[in-house]
Amino acid sequence: MVQNPILRGFHPDPSLLRVGDDYYLATSTFEWAPGVRIYHSTDLKHWDYVTSPLDDYSRMDLRGLKASDGIWAPCLSWDGEYFYLIYTVVRDAREFPVMDTPNYLIRAKKLTGSWSDPVYLNSSGFDPSLFHDEDGRKWLVNMEWDYRKILSGENPFTGILLQEYDPEKKALVGEAKKIFTGSPIGGTEGPHLYRHNGYYYLMCAEGGTGWFHAVTLARSRELTGPYEICPHNPVLTSWEGSRDPKEIEKALAKKDLGTSFLKKAGHASLVEGPDNRWFLAHLCGRNLPGMLYCPLGRETAIQEVVWEKGWLKLKDGGSAPKDSFRAIGDSDAEEKREPLKKGYHFQDESFLEDFQTLRVFYRDLGMTIHEREGYLRIYGRDSIFSRYEQALLARRQMELSFEAAVRFEFAPTSFQHGAGLSYRYDERNQYYAYVTLGDKGVELNLLSVIAGKTELLASEPVKGLAGGELPAYELSVSVEEDAVQFFWLDETSEKRKLGPTLHSYILSDDFADGFTGAFVGVAVQDMKDRKNYADVAWFKYEERDAK
Repeated sequence: MVQNPILRGFHPDPSLLRVGDDYYLATSTFEWAPGVRIYHSTDLKHWDYVTSPLDDYSRMDLRGLKASDGIWAPCLSWDGEYFYLIYTVVRDAREFPVMDTPNYLIRAKKLTGSWSDPVYLNSSGFDPSLFHDEDGRKWLVNMEWDYRKILSGENPFTGILLQEYDPEKKALVGEAKKIFTGSPIGGTEGPHLYRHNGYYYLMCAEGGTGWFHAVTLARSRELTGPYEICPHNPVLTSWEGSRDPKEIEKALAKKDLGTSFLKKAGHASLVEGPDNRWFLAHLCGRNLPGMLYCPLGRETAIQEVVWEKGWLKLKDGGSAPKDSFRAIGDSDAEEKREPLKKGYHFQDESFLEDFQTLRVFYRDLGMTIHEREGYLRIYGRDSIFSRYEQALLARRQMELSFEAAVRFEFAPTSFQHGAGLSYRYDERNQYYAYVTLGDKGVELNLLSVIAGKTELLASEPVKGLAGGELPAYELSVSVEEDAVQFFWLDETSEKRKLGPTLHSYILSDDFADGFTGAFVGVAVQDMKDRKNYADVAWFKYEERDAK
């Protein structure tokens, strides 16, 4: 039995694809580079990272974009010859009613490339997907964002658009047609089209990507509709209570989110496996115990589904997501998931399978393993508040409790130099323990940034550890659910606390009003001349209580 979620930590908007005996999952990356993470499995249980196709500025230019803008809801598909990837580069999603949503298409014969130059499709709304019909024609579906509705106090999610894509012309052809306006749940987005037993099935996300998220299913004999809604809709949701606003308000006040371990279930995609088994990949969240916060962000889970009287339903009944499912070719025996323990060293660049950079690509950020053998050298760039060039290398938090540590060598010669351990959600919500040059010598500081307010929580004079080319420092952070504590190793190698106990809940979608998740990593600043650097010897990430 496979324990959900199958992709833990920030892995939202899963697009699940089967090609022969191989399964692929593509997930959103927002402001993190490179864009779109694609994983591979043969049993739906063990997933390996394969590639991120949006790896140059012609396909993805995120410089200057706000947090939680960027790459939304990719769709990965295959037509028997080419893999197609559809994606949106969203701008100004949370500030202005007129949100820019240019949608693009790239394709390749192999997932590892080379991928084509991007084809611009439209900008009428986000969450596009590509449907390959049995007659060989290709159709783009995306939600329509009608910003005028915001100005009049109405819902801007006004339905699903369908338009043909011509691969020879590399363009959309004909007129877009609105084929579905949604169910009473509302907020219709994330469309995927499927064909099964003489029907076209339209699967959409509804209810907003939070506690009330849901998967809606509708069907039609004709591609263009009309589409009838599933009689037991929604087919998947973590919200088991009433959707009446007053009842919702009461439930949230009591922190009553239902019985499901997986919250926020919605935004799904569908595949048929062997032996007529069907699987639904969907996003979900795991909240801090007793709290309405999910610092892990939106994760990916899988449910087994069955067809009954022409409609999909969860195999074990109901609409609430299940904690586990039976893998492909596996027994019913459940294996306990062991906590992840990873030590990263820098003899090669395999660490990039787990780490990402902000907005700008690793190769362009003054990061290299080639200047000092066995070390990652990071040249300082902008401050921790920058939306342009932060020299930050970070990985996802994947369980509610973990410890991360880093050892680096660093010699600051200015107050504009800094290097240290970052635990962050975005520029407005983060913690940063860093070494810099103060008025009385080298010091170790701890900053908190909460809802945009910055505070210096601790400052210690510090002497580097001996033994390297430069003074060395070891910093760590311990997270036990909501409790966050930073540590440092003094010159006698004694582990000491740095600053007070902090809270992880501020690093959540729910607090920050965003769409990503918590990351932990190493950052370097040089706001003087970008010549100062830190040499990173190792980075460790260890989970405490993986379920």
